[in-house]
Amino acid sequence: MDRQKQRMTLTAAVMLVPLMAACGNEKADSGSGSVRAEKPVTGVRWSVDSVTADGRTHKAPTGAHVTIDKGRAEGSYGCNNFGAEATVDGDRIRLSKTMSTEMACENKPMEFEETLARTLSDREFRARVDGDRLTLTTDQGDTVRLTKAEDAPLSGTKWTVTTPRTDGRAHLTFDEKKGTVSGSLGCNKVNAEATVRDGDITLGRPSTTRMMCEDSLMSDEKALLRLFDGRLKYGVDHQTLTLTSENGTSVRAVAEQ
Repeated sequence: MDRQKQRMTLTAAVMLVPLMAACGNEKADSGSGSVRAEKPVTGVRWSVDSVTADGRTHKAPTGAHVTIDKGRAEGSYGCNNFGAEATVDGDRIRLSKTMSTEMACENKPMEFEETLARTLSDREFRARVDGDRLTLTTDQGDTVRLTKAEDAPLSGTKWTVTTPRTDGRAHLTFDEKKGTVSGSLGCNKVNAEATVRDGDITLGRPSTTRMMCEDSLMSDEKALLRLFDGRLKYGVDHQTLTLTSENGTSVRAVAEQ
């Protein structure tokens, strides 16, 4: 049976096409003679599981990830963030002009960071997608293994508020079974009824403690309180939660690792 192989070289100005699976994983549609593409590698946030280089395998820390989209590869080595130009040609991916931050992070394995940075910088890979797993292999045999990152669940996750900025003091936890939300507004604790349905959250009137804190915290509390006693639109994108009220108040929060 003739095999079709779609090839397109992409630049930063051209949208990436879904990556075709490795040869052994291609499946032909019965009777049509066409080849069905497997899950795409582009537009997906991939969590790094491990990197094997020079015969040694290093397990990835929490937070290491890669996303390839619109001619760019972006992500984190676990501590430092990086970006690179990305070109996809069939089952080949090439990264070039890699740039990264240069922070030193506590409680992060810097040996892994350095190994992953060397492996991903200005290299070409053969990509293989197997279900929700992606394997990138260089011609020299170095391998990066990744898994599709899932969105954090709304319920049961401790969401630390980042906008407005409360220095990590404000956080919310939803419990869909109990129909409640609880947490901190930055200074005072808060509890309220919360009904989650069809992308909306309806919050009841909040019950709070009555402590007084510095002016900046109290100002942020007032902004957060405007979320309550009404309906919110919500969305979860991997580890980020966005809440938007009918009066236009918008809050962003991240899942606590």
